[in-house]
Amino acid sequence: MAETPLILETTIPNVPVRRGKVRDIYDLGDELLLVATDRISAFDVVMANGIPHKGAVLTAMSCFWFDRFADLTDHHLIEPIHNRMPKGFEAYADQLRDRSLRVKKTEVVPIEAVVRGYLAGSGWKEYQADGTVCGIRLPKGLRQSEQLPEPIFTPATKAETGHDENVSFDEACRVAGRELMTAIRDRSIALYQHAAEYARKRGLIIADTKFEWGRLGDDLILIDEVLTPDSSRFWPADDYKVGRDQVAFDKQFVRNYLESIGFNKQPPGPVLPDDVVAKTTEKYLDAYERLTGRSLL
Repeated sequence: MAETPLILETTIPNVPVRRGKVRDIYDLGDELLLVATDRISAFDVVMANGIPHKGAVLTAMSCFWFDRFADLTDHHLIEPIHNRMPKGFEAYADQLRDRSLRVKKTEVVPIEAVVRGYLAGSGWKEYQADGTVCGIRLPKGLRQSEQLPEPIFTPATKAETGHDENVSFDEACRVAGRELMTAIRDRSIALYQHAAEYARKRGLIIADTKFEWGRLGDDLILIDEVLTPDSSRFWPADDYKVGRDQVAFDKQFVRNYLESIGFNKQPPGPVLPDDVVAKTTEKYLDAYERLTGRSLL
């Protein structure tokens, strides 16, 4: 692919748009145009500058997984946008190329479908205190970063701003319905297991991830991004060691920098130094290349 420009925000007049922390989402009627910018957030705050190639990595990696999962679940992807623009968007090719997806519009299920295969992050903190992860009782004596006896499903409510909130499976069922949540749970765990087995052969551990789901008529559809460094915790298998934090292919360089300067975790986000930006770009590209066996640049 060609060198992609740094894009922090797209501007396409006269098309309804909703902006998330990373994505600009354009409403095309029965479809959406999902544009992954190079914005980066940490502690739910968007930073002042972006990460080169980040949007392209998120888009290409999601496409890779949608293709791998084609026999396992329906999904919302119609086509990635490379050189052929949607009709009427030809003038905005420099903003959209290699970072955009045409997708089906669905009724979004308002629950984050989180699957955890290892004891890390907030799950490790809760386990230390209570012996549970998101209220699920786990065996005694597990260590930090240890693989769980089997993957667990820990849903969360979706927040437009701020933090998502972990909820019990029963609470998720009250929000979305038990039959639907049971299908989401079972399908999310199956996708995680499929991806984790594949990634391990490529030298990566997928410690946890979150999926999003939508409904299109009676069909349950996988939507949004899939198994990217923004939505998942990736660890290099050759450096994995139980009992400590792991090296991660994500925005950890950004978080570490913000902690070092005493960032108050409130907007606005600061300008990130060049070395933090460069290391983060390197990690995102490395994760993509390890998983897919392809070079993005």
